[in-house]
Amino acid sequence: MSLVDKNIAGLRVNYALKTFHEEDVQSDPFIQFSIWLNEAIDSKSNEPNAMTLATVKPDGKPTARVVLLKEFSESGFVFFTNYDSNKGKELVQNPNTAAVFCWLELQRQVRVEGTIRKISESDSDEYFHSRPHGSKIGAHASPQSEVIKNREVLENNFANIEKLFHEKPIMRPKHWGGYIIIPTLIEFWQGRQSRLHDRFLYTKNDDFTWKIDRLAP
Repeated sequence: MSLVDKNIAGLRVNYALKTFHEEDVQSDPFIQFSIWLNEAIDSKSNEPNAMTLATVKPDGKPTARVVLLKEFSESGFVFFTNYDSNKGKELVQNPNTAAVFCWLELQRQVRVEGTIRKISESDSDEYFHSRPHGSKIGAHASPQSEVIKNREVLENNFANIEKLFHEKPIMRPKHWGGYIIIPTLIEFWQGRQSRLHDRFLYTKNDDFTWKIDRLAP
């Protein structure tokens, strides 16, 4: 018996907004990603830099959550988080990761697989100091992923940290900073009619060039 009163099996979307042909595919996946991300921003996609990040638990089970991309280059994709969070601990044990960007407004997604490492402390400092005041305090106040009794714990922590930094600069906590995903493959998916979607897979070669293949949908 279904737990919802809607026919979700019957939900259908006709993917007909755009095409993605061989002649449109850039030789560099980061240039291709830049084009698609800019189009997502221009289309007013909700949180266009949001990506689902997957990691692996110590028992081998996968887990995922949404984080925000804050920078990318030919080196990889950068996001920031609490190093002591569940994902931070999982990445210490297993640096293999995967991420997915989904832009429903454009009927597109980008899938990334690779390894991950911390960025430099100076780069983490630079980004941290660009954050809003409340976000800086929040990075200190939240023991991310830990069990807490109630929301009052967070609010008390926030108030205490705000008092602590009332008359001095808010420094980046050592347990908070950036990671970079260094991709070994990047796949671009464009929805098409009759579920005959366009998929192009970039795979990194040993000489750091990229092999491009069209995949069946």
